[in-house]
Amino acid sequence: MIFLGGVVARDLRMLFGANDRSVAAEEAFTNRQLQWQAVVGALTEHLRRIAAPGFDVEDLAGPRHNVLVAHGVGGIGKSTFSRKIEASLAQASDRPAQWDAPAWPIERLLPVRIDLARSSGTDFERVVLSIRLAVASLARPMPAFDLALRQYWERNHPGEPLEEYLRRGGLLGRFSNAVNLPGQLQSALADVAQALALPGTVGGAVGQLTGALVSALRERRQTVRALAGCSRLADILDAEPDLETLSFATHLLAWDLAQLPAAQRVTPVILLDSFEEIGDRTHRDFEQLLQRIVWLMPNSFFVITGRNRLQWAEDGLQGQLDWSGPTAWPGLAGHVPGARTQSGPEVRQVLIGDFSPEDCDDHLARRLAQNGQPLIGPDLRRAIAARSHGLPLYLDLAIMRFLEVRRSGRVPQPDDFGDFPALISRTLSDLTDDERHVLRSVSLLDAFSVPLATQVAGLPHDAAALRLSERPFIREDTTGLWPFHLHQVVRSAIRNADDRSDDRWSEQDWQRAAHRALTALGQEWAHGPRRERAVLIGVLRQGLRLARDFNFTALDWLTDAAFAYIGDSVWEPLAPPAQGSEDATLATPADALVETLSALARRQREHRAHTVERLTAVIDSNLLPAELHEIPLYYRAKALRDIGRAADSRRDYQQVAEAGGRLSANARRGLAQAARLDGDFPTAFAAAQTLGWEGRHQRVLGDLYWLQGDAERAAEAYLAGRTEAEQHAKAGEAAHTQALRALALAFVDPHRADDEVDLAQQLLVGLDLRATTINAALAALIRDAGSPTVEERARALRSELDLAGLTSMTPTLDVGVAFHQAVLDDREALRATIARLQEQTTDGMYAYYVDIAHFMGGLPLPTDHTAPHWLDGENTTRGRWQVLVEARRDLLGTAG
Repeated sequence: MIFLGGVVARDLRMLFGANDRSVAAEEAFTNRQLQWQAVVGALTEHLRRIAAPGFDVEDLAGPRHNVLVAHGVGGIGKSTFSRKIEASLAQASDRPAQWDAPAWPIERLLPVRIDLARSSGTDFERVVLSIRLAVASLARPMPAFDLALRQYWERNHPGEPLEEYLRRGGLLGRFSNAVNLPGQLQSALADVAQALALPGTVGGAVGQLTGALVSALRERRQTVRALAGCSRLADILDAEPDLETLSFATHLLAWDLAQLPAAQRVTPVILLDSFEEIGDRTHRDFEQLLQRIVWLMPNSFFVITGRNRLQWAEDGLQGQLDWSGPTAWPGLAGHVPGARTQSGPEVRQVLIGDFSPEDCDDHLARRLAQNGQPLIGPDLRRAIAARSHGLPLYLDLAIMRFLEVRRSGRVPQPDDFGDFPALISRTLSDLTDDERHVLRSVSLLDAFSVPLATQVAGLPHDAAALRLSERPFIREDTTGLWPFHLHQVVRSAIRNADDRSDDRWSEQDWQRAAHRALTALGQEWAHGPRRERAVLIGVLRQGLRLARDFNFTALDWLTDAAFAYIGDSVWEPLAPPAQGSEDATLATPADALVETLSALARRQREHRAHTVERLTAVIDSNLLPAELHEIPLYYRAKALRDIGRAADSRRDYQQVAEAGGRLSANARRGLAQAARLDGDFPTAFAAAQTLGWEGRHQRVLGDLYWLQGDAERAAEAYLAGRTEAEQHAKAGEAAHTQALRALALAFVDPHRADDEVDLAQQLLVGLDLRATTINAALAALIRDAGSPTVEERARALRSELDLAGLTSMTPTLDVGVAFHQAVLDDREALRATIARLQEQTTDGMYAYYVDIAHFMGGLPLPTDHTAPHWLDGENTTRGRWQVLVEARRDLLGTAG
């Protein structure tokens, strides 16, 4: 378990946050076991590699496997992870209990952690000195490196004793053996001077000593054979002793370590923290120096922690860094965009991810305690954890807010924990101006690509968006329409928290960005590489939210997109919820469009009477432009029909049809269906001839034919309708007509119906079409007519129809039940079903179902009955239905 943030600083803030001394602010650790396993695995591999007989510390050409990178968003716990690794490798007792013990003895490791944060004042010189000071614990001089270090020191710090510098810089206090370093350097000089018979130079001019040594090395004198094995020592001592040379001199330290006797040999584990603060992606001078250390010390292992992935495996960095590309750094290539797939070493870029809900709860429970019990209650912990989305920084900020509210005398409530401005400052701290601009722009979007982000930001080039996409608070999902999205907590903070940064946006800035975003989304749909339905849904979801949140009055491309959405009758969850509550007042065209599409999608899961109420509110608001006004009007007509209000439904259909808009053909189909519901089949048939594909003429014909008992002809019409739908890429219509085809054939042949029902169910996968799904279930029920399970399944379907408000489908269900009872020749049950049908059709709608039930059972019609206008006459229709019943009896062997 890892404590988040600075142990002392964070705990003191908690302790000084309340007067109540019974409140204990304890360290809280949370499990990072997977990341620890990655470190152990990589370090185990490193130890095996450097112990192999063929390992050569002076090999400068081979690929490097001695680095592991742990990256993550600010506040995720990277620095704590780095500190905990250092402690665990230094002392086994400091290793968290949840972390498995490594297989190798830690006594052979030499961990040293170096904080590269600007606040620590660490420069490259201090990095090199820190590594050497850690090695000083071995109580042995590093002769090759110490000579180069002493030469560098004399040139760049003339007259300044190294010990004084170490004391003033705080390094003496940090490294217990630091006091030994000046003596070890002096010992190295003395040994060389003695070998060269130059005792007078000890403590004198280092330049004279190194010059003599270089000459001796080049002349291959036996007197300096101990250093002669270091093939590059002379070149380094001969070079100008500046920072460049110092960075290359770390190779000498690696060589010195390799010369130690096997029993005394150790492996330095160098942890470089806050790596993002050494520069940026353009200025890599410091990074270049640090990379040299990693490359030139292949027998040391490096753990680099920072906000960003390490880019060293990218070929494009040639010229900025000395070694780049996946060949040089195979372990770093796995997470680098565009890098070649590696089949060798394991990936060495580890994401420090968000906490799980359980980890969040554990952290909040253990950070503050009173009398041994968590101070923050379980309900509040759950609320905070949910809002944190697993970000540890949010949890720590929430704990401070908890103490602040508690000091005021109030009991903290979930509403006290919203967005924290500190999240903004932490996120923006190391971004360029353009990256900040892109970040704020994409906070308006649920997901984005690099080109889309550039358009929304209004920038002329992709560079800033590309750099931003590599940041750890940007999450990547390569399977999505747009691969990137902001961490939800970061996005919420940027959009909602009180931004006090110097470059904060005004309301006008946000409004302009929202307009750019809406325009860019429209272009993505109209002119992007794909115009598939998934793209339509993606742009609509984002565009509707923008239009609503920023009160746009001009709906622009959203009008065409709305018609494209309803054209397939698929009804994916789409519109964002209304702001405030479901009863929020509609104030803009965007509000009205959002409410309309939301009502249409949700009618698949709620009672149609509620759909009528919601659409009526939109219609009465008069906010939608005329072109869009017909959408709520038309779909209210459908919902009115579903709940049995035929006259009101016909009125709305008539209004839409007369307007001549995009839905006029659909409305004419609705009027044709209304004629069918009234039993005026010839009028409905004549109307179907004028509807064409847009009016779904084949479906209207199929609906007429099966009622006449001509199920085969109905199935052919439905098949033609499904084919047309597939040709027009209308998945919803294809599924709907297929379900109806299955229903028609279920009366004719249960074996053929099997395949048709299966196909209908396949076409319904991924679609939210409640009525069509019920039609497929009806087809399966009619297919099984004569089976003992039919009655029970019918009761379940009837309950489902009542809950959905699809009461208009109940008579169709009862006709299916009547067919089952007629097949069994159960006259008593059939008469009860007929009585139920008569009750359901007193308003005249679906009254023909009463006739069909009589036909199925071979029963005479009542003398006072008003007969519908059959296409081929009553006797022909009666005969067809009786043939279907007899055929099923023959199939089941129940013919009387």
